[in-house]
Amino acid sequence: MSTKSEKAEFIGALDYLEKEKGIKKEIVIEALQQALESAYKQNYGDKNVEVDIDPMKGNIKVFAVKKITDDEELAADDSNEYMSLAEARKLPHGQGYDVDDEIREEVTPRNFGRIAAQTAKQVVMQRLREEERKIVYDKYKTYENEIITGEVSREDKRFIYIDLGDGVEGAMGFRDKLPNESYHVHDRIQVYVTKVNDDRRGPQIFVSRTAPELLKRLFEREVPEIKDGTVLIENISREAGDRAKVAVYSNDENIDPVGTCVGPRGSRVQAIVNELDGENMDIVEYVKDPAKFIANALNPADVLDVIFNEPVTVEKEDGEVEQERSCTVVVPDDQLSLAIGKRGQNARLAARLTKYKIDIKSASEMEELQAEEDDQD
Repeated sequence: MSTKSEKAEFIGALDYLEKEKGIKKEIVIEALQQALESAYKQNYGDKNVEVDIDPMKGNIKVFAVKKITDDEELAADDSNEYMSLAEARKLPHGQGYDVDDEIREEVTPRNFGRIAAQTAKQVVMQRLREEERKIVYDKYKTYENEIITGEVSREDKRFIYIDLGDGVEGAMGFRDKLPNESYHVHDRIQVYVTKVNDDRRGPQIFVSRTAPELLKRLFEREVPEIKDGTVLIENISREAGDRAKVAVYSNDENIDPVGTCVGPRGSRVQAIVNELDGENMDIVEYVKDPAKFIANALNPADVLDVIFNEPVTVEKEDGEVEQERSCTVVVPDDQLSLAIGKRGQNARLAARLTKYKIDIKSASEMEELQAEEDDQD
């Protein structure tokens, strides 16, 4: 550094970064050495140099580093990298040098302190920004897969931005917003953090109001028995903003998992419905018997019979092969439309919940099919 004040400022900055931000002096000094070596080469020619920094006094020195060779021609052609043995031995105390030794000559320019001071400020500020970015990233990484409350701040063609505090915004794509909701600046909403990426400009945080996991976290918050593991969620199928089905069970036979989630006079599930702007909730009991589980999933319709088909091997878009399970569900004639649901929604959600492809038929349809098969036999 060129002045006492600049040296004191540099030493103070190193102490601040180490004590307040947890950045070790060695890390900053190493980065500064690299930056100063590059600055020297840009300003004074491409030499093989090393920069020494005294963290206690703030002194900075530049040394040219050369390898000693007995090849006079090589030393003459590449004087930045090599020094002849004869030249080395002419230096004070040079009689001890030998071939392949390294020699360091101080080449600190008279005005290098000014460059060093400017570079030091840039390096310290860069390290400070990196550390602040890391602190924010580490904080919000812990919120990944959790609910967080924020304030709507702005909107563009791609995202709705949610102010999460610390000068950080969460980005909510339009497919991640509830279709029946509209937001205004300063609205406070709860969102589910789906992903946190580290980026040079700062952490990128993506949030959602449509993810099934948001619903799971809301149930954990409203139902203590889910939070403590007394009642468990087996699966969730959801058409966000309209309707969802949640399959729950308990390993304690004395606990009614559905009633526990619904709460006294429906208070627990109603709190979730209100948070999701009126999204309807079907809470169904999960049982290991697939026929009973499918019947439960088709609630509120009554189910007369569940007939399973042989699994079929299908190839998915990503090339993976899986066994597709399917069944035919028989319901009373007057329950057919109820079982299928508006635009097929009830059957669709039940299929996702149970992971079975479901074909729903009325009792009379099934009788006709059975009669046709009997005639063919």
